[in-house]
Amino acid sequence: MTDLPQGCAPAPHLQNWPWFPTMVLHFLIQGRVQGVGFRWYVQREAGELDLCGWVRNTEEGEVEVVASGTVADLAELRASLRRGPRGSRVDRVIEHYLDESEAVGLKAFRIEGAW
Repeated sequence: MTDLPQGCAPAPHLQNWPWFPTMVLHFLIQGRVQGVGFRWYVQREAGELDLCGWVRNTEEGEVEVVASGTVADLAELRASLRRGPRGSRVDRVIEHYLDESEAVGLKAFRIEGAW
């Protein structure tokens, strides 16, 4: 994880401590999640948690998120994704664990593919 930019991984002296594990998660959020500010909501929530990754709309009408951070911070993001912003309706959140190597190219959390 030493290839990650500052702020996207725990300090080097903390990253190997068992109570400070990091992981990478992929979320697919289904429901009324486009046209309601969902991406901006996710970017704000993830930014407050100092997560790295991205959020984008899919052509199928869903929102896709990849986030890297501590287990606790990702749990907070998961709860936020289930809640969604005002005006949204989250029907389902599909979650997959990704290999830690997937975090290497991630930077400060951003919106991708805004059209």
